[in-house]
Amino acid sequence: MLDDFLVRAALAGLGVALAAGPLGCLVVWRRMAYFGDATAHAAMLGVALALAFDVSIFAGVLVVSMLMATLVSTLSGRGFAMDTLLGVLAHSAIAFGLVAVSFLSGVRIDLMAYLFGDILAVSKGDLAIIWGGAVLVLALLAWRWQALLTATLNPDLAQASGLDPRREQLVLTVALALVVAVAIKVVGSLLIAALMIIPAATARPLARTPEGMALTAAGIGALSALGGLQGSLWFDTPTGPSMVCIAALLFLVTLLLDGLRRGLAQRRSGRASG
Repeated sequence: MLDDFLVRAALAGLGVALAAGPLGCLVVWRRMAYFGDATAHAAMLGVALALAFDVSIFAGVLVVSMLMATLVSTLSGRGFAMDTLLGVLAHSAIAFGLVAVSFLSGVRIDLMAYLFGDILAVSKGDLAIIWGGAVLVLALLAWRWQALLTATLNPDLAQASGLDPRREQLVLTVALALVVAVAIKVVGSLLIAALMIIPAATARPLARTPEGMALTAAGIGALSALGGLQGSLWFDTPTGPSMVCIAALLFLVTLLLDGLRRGLAQRRSGRASG
């Protein structure tokens, strides 16, 4: 079954979506969308260093993404405005990565594949890395879910309960770096953050509990991955961007339906009071 490249592509998309959805909820709750963006953009520099030192792309991206996330966490509490800091680091990382790639002599590299993903070229080895990383992220989130949730919603309560918010931030940083490393083959460094944030934002009005939102986000991410893959086959479009387009359309539909629901609720309350 895995000899079929479409089956491998579908499994790769599902693996990334299932890990990115719940993680994206934590990113949205913490208002760290640009944090995820900066970490994802650092992946390009990780690709360049991995090729330069002839090591695994996964290892290079994981190390650089981890360093970027740690750097952002360290500098954020030292007088720098978060949006300015993330803007500087995110764009600097991808610029240095693209410049570093240009210095690699004798190495053929398809920049589009790393910027926007090349899911149709996923091999069995890539599939093992993607699902291994996804399972590790999900296990990490399941293990620390309650602590992460408490530290996210109320850091003071977390500290009073004996939890260390900075430790939970480190757990989130590790999970974020893992998702970036496994997702670069699927959607590329420019769209990884979108695959985390958009399904989570779409799931918000559909769920009543944090756990429900995480599960819904994973389902929406999976639907976006499969829908984007099918759409790219029908319309001959890039697969990674097509996945994000499906996620964006689902977000728009959810937004419209939620607006209609709120309007109907207001009309009913107005009639009842009248």
